[in-house]
Amino acid sequence: MAHLTYIAALNQALRDEMGRDERVFVLGEDVRLGLTGITSGLAVAYGEDRVVDMPLSEQGFTSLATGAAMAGQRPVVEYQIPSLLYLVFEQIANQAHKFSLMTGGQVSVPVTYLVPGSGSRSGMAGQHSDHPYSLFAHVGIKTVVPATPSDAYGLLLSAIRDPDPVAVFAPTLLMGTAEEITGEPGPVPLGSARVHREGTDVTVVAVGHLVQTALQVAAELADEVSIEVVDPRTVYPIDWATLGASVAKTGRLVVMDDSNRACGLGGEILATAAEEFALVAPPKRVSRPDGAVIPYALALDHALLPSARQLTEALRAVLK
Repeated sequence: MAHLTYIAALNQALRDEMGRDERVFVLGEDVRLGLTGITSGLAVAYGEDRVVDMPLSEQGFTSLATGAAMAGQRPVVEYQIPSLLYLVFEQIANQAHKFSLMTGGQVSVPVTYLVPGSGSRSGMAGQHSDHPYSLFAHVGIKTVVPATPSDAYGLLLSAIRDPDPVAVFAPTLLMGTAEEITGEPGPVPLGSARVHREGTDVTVVAVGHLVQTALQVAAELADEVSIEVVDPRTVYPIDWATLGASVAKTGRLVVMDDSNRACGLGGEILATAAEEFALVAPPKRVSRPDGAVIPYALALDHALLPSARQLTEALRAVLK
């Protein structure tokens, strides 16, 4: 597994878990065909009783997954676009997420919601471009946004094995990215952040595909400023210890978050930093605007999404 793409990592994680645990099965729209590429070949390898095509009713098959999990299975539900999660938020947030607590731990609901898409900058327009991981974090659902192929593999393994519902967001911009892997990748614990680049002057916390943007800017500004790039990997629960240790070293913080500004993940990280961390300058966030609805026109699409230029401006502001 020396050379691994992001999409192949997700596919391999599913293959490995289906081979390891016969309770794991995949359901969704066009999953036997592998329309998104994530489930390609799984029906041939494990049979159509474990790779199940569903009718065009997200509410129906999301509820089916909840019942299957309560009966002892470990379903993985693939959605074709993140905006479909709005249709099933009741089933996930109010049912699957709460059953364990409401039964005193007698029932567990180990469902994985696998959500490719968004952050695409490809003219997908308003109803196909949302990235609602902040919404899931807000209600306390375990939520991950892998930024590299090895993390995509390891976090998906951990999500499938977890006793609770877990949402895994896989940004479109990362699907073709590749990574050289030494040895065999393994599970990545939920709630564990990753420092991608060490620095001493300012901490940049970046989520998902924006990690690559942050690393690009850090390299371009290396002669001017030492930037530490931290990837939360899990947006709920967040690894506050790693983020706090980084900010304690740098004293400055910029958050790059591909969700809407109001009540977004970036705002939560800034609020916690202001309350609990020792900052020497006001923190900044780079995000989508308040109430952003991404238009079809590519120029406007690009203008509304977090960019390297916006990050550079935010960095210069906290370094004044």
